[in-house]
Amino acid sequence: MLVVLVIFTAMNPTFLQTPIDYLKGVGPNRADILRSELQIHTYQDLIHLFPNRYIDRTRYYKTNELAPTNAEVQIIGKVTQLKMIEGKGRRLVATFKDDYGSIELVWFRGHKWIREKIKLQTPYVIFGKTNCYNNSFSMPHPEMELLSEHERGLRSMMQPIYPSTEKLSNKGITNKVIHGLIQTLFKEAAPHLFESLAAPICERLKLMPRKEALLNVHFPQSQEALAKAQYRLKFEELFYIQLQLLQKNLAHKTKIKGYPFDKVGPLFTTFYKDHLPFELTAAQKRVLKEIRKDLGTHAQMNRLLQGDVGSGKTIVALMSMLIALDNGFQACLMAPTAILSVQHYEGLVELCKPLNTSIYLLQGSTKASERKIIHQKLENGEIDILIGTHALLEDKVKFKNLGLVIIDEQHRFGVKQRGKLWLKNTYPPHVLVMTATPIPRTLAMTVYGDLDVSVIDELPPGRKAIKTVHRYDSNRLKVFAFIKDEIAKGRQVYIVYPLIQESEAMDYKDLMDGYESISRSFPKPDYQISIVHGQMKPDDKAYEMQRFVEGQTQIMVATTVIEVGVNVPNASVMIIESAERFGLSQLHQLRGRVGRGAEQSYCILMTGFKLSNDSKIRLETMTSTNDGFELAEVDLKLRGPGDIMGTQQSGVLHLKIADIIKDGTILKIARSEAYQLLKEDPLLQKEEHRIIRFVYAQLSKYKNIWNYIS
Repeated sequence: MLVVLVIFTAMNPTFLQTPIDYLKGVGPNRADILRSELQIHTYQDLIHLFPNRYIDRTRYYKTNELAPTNAEVQIIGKVTQLKMIEGKGRRLVATFKDDYGSIELVWFRGHKWIREKIKLQTPYVIFGKTNCYNNSFSMPHPEMELLSEHERGLRSMMQPIYPSTEKLSNKGITNKVIHGLIQTLFKEAAPHLFESLAAPICERLKLMPRKEALLNVHFPQSQEALAKAQYRLKFEELFYIQLQLLQKNLAHKTKIKGYPFDKVGPLFTTFYKDHLPFELTAAQKRVLKEIRKDLGTHAQMNRLLQGDVGSGKTIVALMSMLIALDNGFQACLMAPTAILSVQHYEGLVELCKPLNTSIYLLQGSTKASERKIIHQKLENGEIDILIGTHALLEDKVKFKNLGLVIIDEQHRFGVKQRGKLWLKNTYPPHVLVMTATPIPRTLAMTVYGDLDVSVIDELPPGRKAIKTVHRYDSNRLKVFAFIKDEIAKGRQVYIVYPLIQESEAMDYKDLMDGYESISRSFPKPDYQISIVHGQMKPDDKAYEMQRFVEGQTQIMVATTVIEVGVNVPNASVMIIESAERFGLSQLHQLRGRVGRGAEQSYCILMTGFKLSNDSKIRLETMTSTNDGFELAEVDLKLRGPGDIMGTQQSGVLHLKIADIIKDGTILKIARSEAYQLLKEDPLLQKEEHRIIRFVYAQLSKYKNIWNYIS
């Protein structure tokens, strides 16, 4: 380690931590704006402000080559005269000439400063967008640079365009100013930009050296050099994130002790041999094997189980809990909604009837007298499995020996909420988090890179694919006729609305209006209708749900409270009103409420004719595939990674240059390299890894990887 410190001391690693105020051309006022608008606090932040895009600056136009179709051009010439045009729209106009003709340069503001700065009859390079009127060309507010400075400076063939804001523009901090500041900084900082990756990795992947990559990303000399520079910097960013996540996973397994469930006892064996309601799929068996392996070690299990709607995650969860019970421990299952917790409770009670297990339900609406009994029995160890909502997180809820925590639809819970369950035991219980929202592989590797991931990627046999169609409001009578045909066959129907009350801002079907319309088209006593929405009292909601579950009503009119957890095998039709209002993930979840029986099921997406391009893509995707993972990839491209999966790893997705949607291939290579590195050298002790060890050590000091590669 001493060698490393000597190397980095010689390079002065603190140089790039210098406050941005001290850079020539910045000063206190500009520094304040750069901090507030672009979060640029230090030299380091500025040198890692990467361009959004580039404009080709390889060609110099002649004035007689200009055409009305030109976008942005650069010309070499001289300003021959300046004049002020008075009146409405006061402006400063310059005549700019080369050997082939002339063009007008126009400024609508900053006249005094520009007049003082411009030198007549002196060669300049101008750059900007041209306007054409009556075959005469003009260029408003051009970028201007003396030809002598242009040739002397760090020139790039493609002009970088940096992130900006209205406030920056108003304060005169233009793209040219930012590029100039980076040029000034680069001349000072070049000696302090050391290599941050091990030589074997750079050689194996043919990566451009780091200093060269930073130079070419700001001042690209060619398209090829820019591509290599971007690849190098994207890999570096993703590599250190993956190294951090994999190291966290490794540390979790070695440092955080868990209860070893070293036997598979009578409860699991009896259920598997005698009471399993159906044959497990190969995917379910594989996942159970992975979970059993985790539970059998002294390390705490920390596993994500993802499986599409109806893939059979619940049975895997139950069998995992039975392993805990067989080893003398309690288990709990936490769901995000009361409806889903009741669904789990009733389903598990039914499955466990032959096993003589003690299963209880705890919700926010549970009466105080019942709650007191549950608390007492839980501490006495008389309850084997506790199912509930956020109520499980209350301080009064104490277990005798909680061994396994299962969290369903986990992205609906915050990190701190889930962490509360850890504190209910001496040792942290094993944790299995489940989601029916398929997570794209690139997102799973980033957001959940520190978890072990299991995937149930096949549906139980006998399930028929749900037929999905898109219908416009003008087809409503035909859709109603189809519903009547299905009800005549003894089937049931969901009709889901996006809003509870009419909104003037959005022209979407409103639940209550829709309910009245459906009531007229499906009158009593021939038809019975249930209605469920989020503003109802829990008891009223449960009553209406129960009527539908028992087949007393044929139609369920609801908002998205039925998105998860409702299991009615007899329901064969899902109608989603104003389907353009929903995201792909939500549409897929809602579709998953049908298709649970042996009969053919249908999902009908109802919309008006006015649809955005994104809405059209979502609807076309829904009608073309039932594959949740394929849908998730499209959803990620449409929405971006922002808040799709909550805050399990807050901050990981605030990337400087990489894009997990576009750079999935680089991400996989980075994860593979990080994994191989830790496999060969878990503590990064080898001499060839000393640079990585130094950079990685800074993770404890800084959150953003560009803050510690200095």
